[in-house]
Amino acid sequence: MASDPTLDTARRKGLIGVLQRLGPGLITGASDDDPSGIGTYSQVGSQFGYGLLWLALFTFPLMSAVQELCARIALQTGVGLGASLRRKFPRWLVGIAILGLFAANTFNVGADLGAVAAAGSLLSRGALHAIWLVVPVALLIIGMQAFASYSTIFKIFKWLTLALFAYVITAFFAHPALLEVVKATFIPHIELSRNFVMALVAVLGTTISPYLFFWQASSEVDELSAAGASHPESRRHSLRLSELRAARADVVIGMAFSNLVMYFIILTSAAVLHAHGKTTVQTADQAAAALAPLAGPFAFVVFSVGLIGAGLLAIPILTGSAAYAVKEFFGLGGSLASKPQQHPTFYLILTVATLAGVAMNFGHLDPIRALFIAAVINGVVAPPLLVLIVLLGSDHAVMKRYVSGPVSLALTGIATGFMAVAAITMVATMLTGR
Repeated sequence: MASDPTLDTARRKGLIGVLQRLGPGLITGASDDDPSGIGTYSQVGSQFGYGLLWLALFTFPLMSAVQELCARIALQTGVGLGASLRRKFPRWLVGIAILGLFAANTFNVGADLGAVAAAGSLLSRGALHAIWLVVPVALLIIGMQAFASYSTIFKIFKWLTLALFAYVITAFFAHPALLEVVKATFIPHIELSRNFVMALVAVLGTTISPYLFFWQASSEVDELSAAGASHPESRRHSLRLSELRAARADVVIGMAFSNLVMYFIILTSAAVLHAHGKTTVQTADQAAAALAPLAGPFAFVVFSVGLIGAGLLAIPILTGSAAYAVKEFFGLGGSLASKPQQHPTFYLILTVATLAGVAMNFGHLDPIRALFIAAVINGVVAPPLLVLIVLLGSDHAVMKRYVSGPVSLALTGIATGFMAVAAITMVATMLTGR
């Protein structure tokens, strides 16, 4: 990040200064715990208990390395990820990758819209049907993106992250089996059953999600513009080490936040639902039951508010990352910092992605199941994109002195390989019927 104050100055101000300094990394991390993530983690915890807790520790360094690489590419080149990929790789190859991203994002938007609507219906105790709320929620999000200033949107996103802490607090009221939790946290548990592998792909897909790659990079470029660089591309040879360090700190804190919330949603669902024989989460009511130790009969309120907050945070980022990827691929202008009348095409892409998600909800797809499916789709789309991003970060001609080092290559390579193997294994188990 390029904006002032510097990281050192922020540190001297203490915790408040550091929190003020956080930007794209925190928003990226918080948006990763979107309704798709909440729904997936709840289902995984209820179905497999503590069996996948270890993934939180495993994915944290991998996720951090991937997002740091995306930020570093953007800060070095001064353009978004779509533009950088288009410059290095065949246009048709990048086009296929971005088409996959757009499709995955659109399905994810539909699932998240359905989840927010379901949460609103739950909050009204059924007085409002979920399907009635889908269109109003979509219009609210489109309006926020089109008419709120970039700084206002940014502040809204940052404060909405606080809603996710309800899941962390709840775990301490659930009285989990401590020895089982410690064992499951540090000793990986693997099964080769179809359901387990699909759950593994879903957790990986909703944690290391393709839309986050593009959002992180585009947010860094927007930060350059917001800091006063009218032509951020001209800065691509003048990236300062202090800027990179600030971005890295931001990314690590954001990813730590994301994985912390992931860990506690799985933990709470396992302790409250799985431990009492509730091994399937199919409705918003069932997912809300995980919060009963904290909120008692008002668990549905806490769950609904958290899900709505997470959705309002994530859906604009999903549509925004799709719009950034498409416009960068075609060399178009526009960003959330620009006005609709200045770059109507950018906002048209945002609207199309949102309306496609709205249409999906009229196909009678169960919203909680849709969240899980969205995570699986992300888990399949991510590995090919990661291959291109890792190769780009390793290109000396593009990255100069900021080319990926051994640690970055190792972590991003492990993330790519593990996600690819998991996706391939899932397909194999589906074909063999195991």
